[in-house]
Amino acid sequence: ELVQQDPIVSQVKLIAEPWDIGPGGYQVGGFPPQWTEWNGKYRDTVRDFWRGEPSLGEFASRLSGSSDLYEHTGRRPVASINFVTAHDGFTLRDLVSYDQKHNDANGEDNNDGESHNRSWNHGAEGPTDDPEILAARARSQRNFIATLLLSQGVPMLLHGDELGRTQQGNNNTYAQDSELSWVHWDEVDRPLIEFTAAVSRLRRDHPTFRRKRFFTGNTVRVPDGGDDDRLNDIVWLHLDGHPMEDGDWTGGSQALGMYLNGHGIASVDSRGQHLVDDHFLLYFNADGEATVTLPNEEY
Repeated sequence: ELVQQDPIVSQVKLIAEPWDIGPGGYQVGGFPPQWTEWNGKYRDTVRDFWRGEPSLGEFASRLSGSSDLYEHTGRRPVASINFVTAHDGFTLRDLVSYDQKHNDANGEDNNDGESHNRSWNHGAEGPTDDPEILAARARSQRNFIATLLLSQGVPMLLHGDELGRTQQGNNNTYAQDSELSWVHWDEVDRPLIEFTAAVSRLRRDHPTFRRKRFFTGNTVRVPDGGDDDRLNDIVWLHLDGHPMEDGDWTGGSQALGMYLNGHGIASVDSRGQHLVDDHFLLYFNADGEATVTLPNEEY
């Protein structure tokens, strides 16, 4: 709070890494207005979702900007710095390639670094030539990148994740200044770069993914429809096409549809005109093969 009162520092972007060791050290959602925060709950929930851990309701909260963490202090979606990986821990490629940390090079008998990484190696620990495992890992990296870039809030991408950078399973390269932690430009994953660029462009071009206010869940009058042609600004959908009901959230499914109403953006553009965008329907599926029924023509 004192930082906010400083005439100079209060004018810059204030981003907290809101955790520390000891009692009361974890303060995600606890910082005052003007502060944005690395959203550690976003990281943990998104990792859990894509490795199949039951987390459907919280996953929806993180996708939609974490209003449960930030709205009560008057903050907006930009308060949430969303991330899946950071300078500490696994790179994205290692997150989908290792179940365990491999920090032997650090000289502390693999005792350093986080042991609970919420990672999944997809059937083999570390490097493999198995084409099915490699394809699954490539898909998982894309799942994480698409989730991150299409969530409400501010996406933070770890340098090199778009290149497929690996640290060979070492999740504490703070202890290293060696080839282990360097970027190997001759080994970059070009298709992954192109995918990341495409999803980044989608986010940039469509304000529906960069909303300045939280969703309300209220109906929005569709300009080109009749009086009865209304939908909420966001609708969560079951794979069979109907809106999610209470029992659907706890039924054990790891798949979810999200409808974003392009007429429900509560913001104006640079000319003061109400922002209107395309409607989007996204599906997030960590259950494997599934049949999807699109919602009715109202959407």
